[in-house]
This record gives sequence, structure tokens and C-alpha cells, in this order.
Amino acid sequence: MIKRNANFSKLAGGYLFPEVAKRRREFQQKHPDAKVISLGIGNTTEPIPPHITKAMVDYAAGLGTKEGYSGYGDEQGLTELREKIAKVVYGGKVNADEVFVSDGAKCDIARIQILFGRKARVAVQNPAYPVYVDGSVISGAAKRRGDDGYNDITYLPCTAENDFFPDLTAIKKNSIIYFCSPNNPTGKASTREQLQSLVNYAIEKECFIIYDNAYFAFIRDEKLPKTIFEIEGAKKCAIEINSFSKLAGFTGVRLGWSVIPSELKFHCGSSVKQDWNRIMTTLFNGASNIAQAGGLACLDEEGIKETKELVDYYLENAAIMKKALEGENFASKGVQVYFTGDSPYLWVKFPGKKSWDVFDQILEQCNVVTTPGSGFGAAGESFIRFSAFGHRQDVEEACRRLANFKI
Repeated sequence: MIKRNANFSKLAGGYLFPEVAKRRREFQQKHPDAKVISLGIGNTTEPIPPHITKAMVDYAAGLGTKEGYSGYGDEQGLTELREKIAKVVYGGKVNADEVFVSDGAKCDIARIQILFGRKARVAVQNPAYPVYVDGSVISGAAKRRGDDGYNDITYLPCTAENDFFPDLTAIKKNSIIYFCSPNNPTGKASTREQLQSLVNYAIEKECFIIYDNAYFAFIRDEKLPKTIFEIEGAKKCAIEINSFSKLAGFTGVRLGWSVIPSELKFHCGSSVKQDWNRIMTTLFNGASNIAQAGGLACLDEEGIKETKELVDYYLENAAIMKKALEGENFASKGVQVYFTGDSPYLWVKFPGKKSWDVFDQILEQCNVVTTPGSGFGAAGESFIRFSAFGHRQDVEEACRRLANFKI
């Protein structure tokens, strides 16, 4: 018989979000009449804006005609969309041929590991989006597990004490650094000075940065950079992965992109972009033509207006939640709310409590689903991530329930 990929046996427990869903199902089975509200998984809830929807509907209808039919496209994405991303999102800081359109950021984060092989060193923020670690384990880049994580992954604690920006000196030379800003789950958007120090360190230690920028559209502070390529030297050490999911509600449509700078080289001097192009043309057949039509609409004048309004809606949800979580009921128990206004997530500390215990208590008392911080890494213990992705009436109702929560 064919042997199993042994790396799957090295994964720690189950993936976070299926466990959240499992506990919700079990609660609902016990309490079938309870109206459960989710402030947990970061899935968008509001309709895709009309201008963007129309572009996809029209394209789909055109596929039923001789004139409008299209089959396979370029695996790297429609040329027009690549050009528009380079111009509109990056303001010309990257070239169109450095943009590779895909079926989403999570898929690219998984595929990107093929570039580096099993011997790559990995460093991740702690807490961090679980796919960085789990993907590294499955690919073989992390082999041994200790009591507090994988021994050959460098965990970079991001805490309130260090302003949720890690001590970079812990990163080993020649590492792949997974970095997310605005961060999931902490919500922290790194400053220009912080990102410059990250880039400088990566260049000095010959590291690559995999910069997950899926939440860039939520940054409202004009002093904060919206892409790693605003930082001097980034093209020598960074790959940026991005998405239409949170920008335009494309979580189910599936459309994203990665930027691989032409200047980025492996130790031997060969082109990273060239190898990524080979991966995309060999293992991927291109993003949906319908989805790419929607992506084009997102980046024209009307689409930009619509996506900003959509993101503003979620940021307003977050502000409502922040007010509720800073109420006397929580403040009197020492609960600390971290939210800057530049992310859809609130990172909330319940001192002395275990994350899963608080998750269960909120679900039992308030019928509200959240996400336990410990599921993102050891540094997330005692924290809960609250997501602003929800219908306004549900967010307001959840806040009313939370006002009566007994900690």
C-alpha cells in the first residue's frame, strides 16, 4: 500500500476553525431554539456591491454567446487586471508582470512554500493565522514538535508589551518570515518604521518575507503603509500576497494575487519570479474569468467607491463592538480591548482566563460565537478575537447580549 505523507501525523490537533464550527454545532444541537450569532470566523457577510456584481453577471451571460465565450486564459491572470492592480493598488510601485492573479491568498500561501522546499527555515508571528504553521508542517519544512510548538519554527511573540511587533533578532539567517499587517488576529497594522526595520533585518540576514496583506483596505490611518513595497529595499526581500476577499466580499468568489519582484533572487542568483511563474503555469490553470471580470470592476472608479463603503461598514461594526467591550461590565474585570480602527478584528484580553474557556462561556451565556486566541498560537492565550464581519442588526444584538455577560 502507498504510505501516508508522514507530515500529516505531525500536525498539532485539528485546524482551529473547524473546531470552532464543531463546538457551535454541538451547542446548537443541545439548544435548537437558540439564535446563535457569529462574531468569529472572518467570513464576509454583506452582498457584493451592485456595480461589481453586474460586471460578473454580464461576463457570465456573455459566455453563452459566440462573441462572449472565453476558455483558458493566461495562468498568470488577465493582462488588463494585472496592469490595473499594479496601477490602482500599488500606484506603479510594482510592474504588471510582477503581479500573478490567483484563486485567493490562502491558496497562494500554501503554493508559495513549494518555492523553498523542505529545508527552508520558517519564522512566524505568534499569534498568527494558522495556515503559516500548518502549511509549513505539511510541506515538510517543520519536522519535530515540542510542548510549545514545532522546534524548527521560530515563533515571534507579538504582545501588548512590544506593541504587537516582534523582536526580530530571534529570526535565524536564511529564514522565510511570514508576516501579516494588519495582523490576523491582533488587528495591529505595523508602522512604516517597524516595517523598515523588518526589511532591513531580512536583507542583512538573507531572509525572505512573505507579506500577507489581505486586510490592506481597512487601513484608515494615512501614516501607515498599505503595502510592503512602500518600504525601501522591500523588492530585494519580500513577496506580497493579497486578496479581493475582504476588499469586495469575494470570500466565495475566490480571487487574489501575489507580487513577486523581478529583483528578488535566490542565493544562487536565479529568479524567484521565474520559478513562481513555473509553479503557476504547471500547477494552476488560472483564476476564474468571471471572478477576474469582477476584479476589474473593483478597481475602476465606481468599484473603488463601492468597496470603500463596504469596508467602512465593517469598520463601523468594529467601533460598535469596541464600545460594548469597553463597557463597565468588562472594564471592571480588567478586560483589555486592542483595536486601532485599521482592521476588522478586535483583540480582547481576559486576564487569568483560558481562551477556550472564555469562548465556551460566551457561547453558553450569550449565544455568540467568537474565536479563541490560543488557536492562533501560545501568545494568544487569554485572548479572544472578535470579528466585525456581520450584519449590523446581529452585531448590535450580540453587543446587547455581551452587556450581560458574567465573566
